[in-house]
Amino acid sequence: MVYSIGEMAKQLGVAPSTLRYYDKEGLLPFVDRSGGGIRVFKDSDMGWLSIIGCLKKTGMPIREIKQFVDWCMGGDNTISQRLELIDRQRDAVRQQMKQLQQTLDTLEYKHWYYETAQAAGTCGIHDRMAEEDIPPHIRMIRDRLYKENNDIE
Repeated sequence: MVYSIGEMAKQLGVAPSTLRYYDKEGLLPFVDRSGGGIRVFKDSDMGWLSIIGCLKKTGMPIREIKQFVDWCMGGDNTISQRLELIDRQRDAVRQQMKQLQQTLDTLEYKHWYYETAQAAGTCGIHDRMAEEDIPPHIRMIRDRLYKENNDIE
């Protein structure tokens, strides 16, 4: 089956202008054109477009994505370069996830902190609260946050 740029963009959840931009930047050498020069997408293009979208979501610059596509189009002699690039991005995403988890932990702690303060009518409740009254996962987050940053109020 063949798709117009609008149909393919809709399937991918992106704007048609995104696909035009990718094409302009050389990321879509696999896309065919009709006799009139109109881009014609095939089902098999979906895999290519998905990996391009995935790499873009990792924060990879267009220039590096183009290099990856070029390596893929070049054949098996670039497998090691492709693997290295994927590993580098995977490591970067893991680091981003770690940072996001720390951010979420901080927000979880602050939610508990202000929720209990609101119920008590004062933030001073935490100064008088027994350790066993603090949920274990909140204690763990609090202790880590205090270790990283002495003032979290």
